[in-house]
This record gives sequence, C-alpha cells and structure tokens, in this order.
Amino acid sequence: MSEYLSRIKSPADVKKLGMVELERLAEEIRERLIQGVAKTGGHIGPNLGVVELTIAMHYVFDTPRDSFVFDVSHQSYVHKLLTGREERFETIRQPGGLNGFMLRTESEHDSFGAGHAGTALSAALGMAVARDMSGGSEHVVALAGDAAFTNGISFEALNNIAASTRRLIIVLNDNEWSIDKNVGAIAEYFHKIATNSTYSSLHDRAAGLVEKFGGKAARHIARKAEEAAKGIVGRGMIFEEFGLSYYGPVDGHNLRMLIETFKFLKTQNKPVVLHALTQKGRGFQPALEKVKKFHGLGPYDPETGETKAVAQKTYSEVFAESLTKLANMDDKVVAITAAMPNGTALDLFRPHHPKRYFDVGIAEEHAVLFAAGMATKGYRPFCAIYSTFLQRAFDQIVHDVALQELPVVFCMDRGGLSGDDGPTHHGLFDISYLRGVPNLVHMDPKDEDELQDMMYTALLHGGPSAIRYPRGTGPGAVVKPMPEALEIGKAEVLQDGGDVAIFALGNMVAEAWKLAKLLKAEGQSVAVVNARFAKPIDAACVEKYALKCGLIVTMEDHVLAGGYGSAVLETLNALEVDVPVIRVGWPDEFIEHGKPDDLRVKHGLTAEAAAARVRPLLRKAVHA
Repeated sequence: MSEYLSRIKSPADVKKLGMVELERLAEEIRERLIQGVAKTGGHIGPNLGVVELTIAMHYVFDTPRDSFVFDVSHQSYVHKLLTGREERFETIRQPGGLNGFMLRTESEHDSFGAGHAGTALSAALGMAVARDMSGGSEHVVALAGDAAFTNGISFEALNNIAASTRRLIIVLNDNEWSIDKNVGAIAEYFHKIATNSTYSSLHDRAAGLVEKFGGKAARHIARKAEEAAKGIVGRGMIFEEFGLSYYGPVDGHNLRMLIETFKFLKTQNKPVVLHALTQKGRGFQPALEKVKKFHGLGPYDPETGETKAVAQKTYSEVFAESLTKLANMDDKVVAITAAMPNGTALDLFRPHHPKRYFDVGIAEEHAVLFAAGMATKGYRPFCAIYSTFLQRAFDQIVHDVALQELPVVFCMDRGGLSGDDGPTHHGLFDISYLRGVPNLVHMDPKDEDELQDMMYTALLHGGPSAIRYPRGTGPGAVVKPMPEALEIGKAEVLQDGGDVAIFALGNMVAEAWKLAKLLKAEGQSVAVVNARFAKPIDAACVEKYALKCGLIVTMEDHVLAGGYGSAVLETLNALEVDVPVIRVGWPDEFIEHGKPDDLRVKHGLTAEAAAARVRPLLRKAVHA
C-alpha cells in the first residue's frame, strides 16, 4: 500500500522520484492520512488539501537548510511524513507521540512552531531578514491559508516585507475555509480573483506568449497582459500594492505545474506570492461533504467518516443554548466569534438570531474592540473566544473594555486543558492574565447549570466579565429552564468542616469531593467550597475557614503562577491570617499534549496526589 511513501526517509528521497512516482506518492500519502488520522483524530481536511503543495515544496527546496513556515501548522502532517517521521505517524497527538503542529524540538525540519493563525508571514520575514544580514543564500517559504489573511498580523507583515528583504516566497493556500467558511472583504477579494474568467484566460495567454516568442520582448508583453487582467479584477492586486510580485491563481493539485512554478520562483530576487487554489478534504468524500466537521475531529471510520455519537451535551453546546435563551429575553444580546462558530458552538445560536450573530474572521483583537464599540451603544456583546486565543487581545481587554468599564462578556471556551492539541491550545493562563485587570469579574462554573447562571449574572452586570469553561462534556448537571443570577464574589459552601477547607474552582470541584472523601475516611472534618469567582475572591469565606481550619487546599485547572490559589494567598496576607495553604494546579511549564486524565495524574492534579501532600501537614498539626 505504501510502495513509495515507505521509501521516504528524508526530503532527499522525494527528489529521487519521477513525476509518475510523485503522483503515486500523493495518492499513498492521502491514504495514509485518512487511515492514520481515523485512529488518532486530528486535522484531516486541511492536510488532504496540501498534499501536492507540500510534495512540490520538498521536491524543489532543501530543508532544513531552507525554511518552511506553516501558518497555524495544523496542515503540516504531510511535511512530517516527508521528513523522517512516517514510521511514527500513528503516534500523532498521542501521549509521548508526534505533536499535531510544527514543533522545533521535534525535528530540525520544523523551523518555526505554531498553533495560532496569522504568524507565518512575520516569522518568515524575520528569518529572511536574518539570512540577509548574515549573508546567507537559503530560501524561506511561508505557506498561509486564505483565512490567515483575515488576521491583522498578516497585514502588518505585508506592510514590511518589500522594504525589508529582497527574497521571500509566500504561498497563499486558498481553499475558502478556515474552520467555517471564510468571511469578509478579503475572502470575497480572493474569490473574485479565483473565479474571474477573463483574468484566467489572459493569464494563460500571457504564458503562451512567453512560450511562443521568448526573450525580453515576450516577457514584457506577458507582463502587460497580466497587468491588464489584474486591472479587470480591481484597481490593482493587493499584493502588488504591497510591493510583492503575484503569480497565480494556479491549480494547487497539479504537481507538475507546482514544481515548475517553484523552480521559477526560486530564481526570483524579489518577494513573491504564489496563489494556489486547493480543495480542503481532497480525496476523501466525507471530508468534502462535511468540511467543517473534518477540519479537525476525533477518531472516525475511515470508510464512512462516521464518528461516535456523544449523547451528553458539551459545555460549548450548553453555552450556545443558554445564550439563545438570553437573546430571547433581551434584544440587546449579540454573539461574536473570531472564525470559530463551530468550535464555540455559536453555529447553534446563529439560526435563532442571525442578525445578532457576527463572525469577524481570525481577528481576536478586532473582535474585542468591535464588541467594545457595540457596548457603548447599549448592546450586550458575548465574545466567544477560546482562552488560548483571547491571549491575543489582552491590550484591547485592558485598554478598550476594562478601562471604560464596558459590559462585554468574554466566554472562554477550552478554559483548562485542550488535550490532544497540546500547549498551543491549552487554556491555562486566563486567570493570571485577567485577574490583575481592574473592573473585571472572572467566573468558572462547576457544572453546566452554573455556566448558564454565570452567563445571566454577566448579562445583568454593568461592567466587563469573563467566564471560563472546559472543552468537552461536564458532570451532566440538568440545566434549569431559566437561569438565576449569582451574587458576584460569593462562593458556595457545599459542605462544612473544621479540619481542612478545600476551595475548588470550576471542574476541579469534582476532584475536591474525591479529596474530601479520602480525608473523611481518615477521620478529618472537611469543608468543600465551590469558589465560583477567581475575581473578586470571596475574602469573607476564605477568612472564615482560615480561622476555623488548620489547613486550606486550593484546586484549579490553571497554572499556579498568578492563579486562584495565588489569589487566596494574597487574601490571607492582606487579612494577616497565618494558615498553611496547599495549592493544586498546573506547574510553571508548558504542558505537553495528551489525554487530560493522564496529564492530571502526571502533574499531580488529582485527589490522590493532593491527599499525599495534605497528610504530612495534618500529622504536624496533631503533634503540635
């Protein structure tokens, strides 16, 4: 089944194949992707779309001397297969296995790590400028999807490329999708280029002229024909206006054409853009029929594409249904997403209130500022952005929302581990980066019903607020028909006790109950408190149990540095109360990809690990 793929131990082996063999290699790679990702889950659609592009790049260029920078890099599986990792491909996104994104520590062929969109052009330009300053001759190739150009960073890079380097190759991988269908003027612009028949015919005629006449005169005529074609599309190609030479659009699945084009671009002593039209999910019918689903998913049947049904609703789905309720109650409620309607489940909200749903593309900073603007006019924006992606909009949160005390609600999906996606997607820092911001309320629900209550609380609150909630399903709590408002800054005492007090936040409440059970079996009286608020913290409740109990334990699905446990320590310090505190949370390091339960065991975020830390302090208290 892998006559050619099994021979590829490095990119040098790709160069040994003829055109027919390369086309067969492409078929084998597609089959390997479909079969392999069916077992592990992953970004199957994007990778099926870049098979020929990646083969052609490795055929013409020489990594690791030449550098490939993949935007987001979720489409780097083919690159991994061609760079000596084929035998380990079954381990992708598995504990201890290959990462689902580019990772510099994984291979010398991974020149730049990524996981968030819009980074490729800036990073590639930095590499090109560093090469120029060092007198090097290697090539830098950035491959970015059309969705990445809805991100402001891409345009910040475009503004600097022509002024900073004479050699850089940008491949625009145009498939009209990010996760959902691309939106906005840039998407329309690329679509206009790709579908303009006059442009395409003139481009072909220009190429014919070059072939027929040859020489400088022919190149001049071809250039004029191409310029005329571009004029039909608009006043001028956007890339040309930025000082880059534009080539395309070309068929991103025509290996022969791609190879010859890359050979030509390799000789150009100027920054260039190759516009390649590709088909996301190519070669796998289920991925073509359900593009959103097959962008990234768990294990599936490689024959039918079917996945296991999940009976229980996810936190994301509960969020969308709750937001729909709130929008039914209040016509000022609006929903905003940054190109993630499927991931945040806002695609469930959209049919109910299409005019109050906004997808701004991969532009988190803009999403927050846009929400701030709406809030000044009396609207109540709910920004659904993954915790890890909201990091990109920190300045807007501080300067534009919190400083003006605007009632914007940040709904942070994937608050906590994002499992198989790894450190680029874990939402482990939001308490730290938001807790120091004045005027902002930060909440974390213990279950699905409390998520709905927190959303309602945020709606009634007159200032900015944030709610973090985990990826996947929760404990399965029944959601009330109508939400109830919570008292801001008030924790919920679930069980009283006099020896140990456990303050748990969010999904760690379940682990707190397990810890309480273990300690009770050993004769301890244990209080269990659902903290609810990372800010403002319930200082009165902390003080009560600090004076009553000989030990406090804090538990959070977040880094310890600057997290909820730190807030408890700060509170005790301000109260001048001296009591031992054990903080349970993630260590000061980037957490690898893996199964959440396994990672919690490894890093000590379990009731058993906490109990082992508690016992020595309890023994000391007894002896004292």
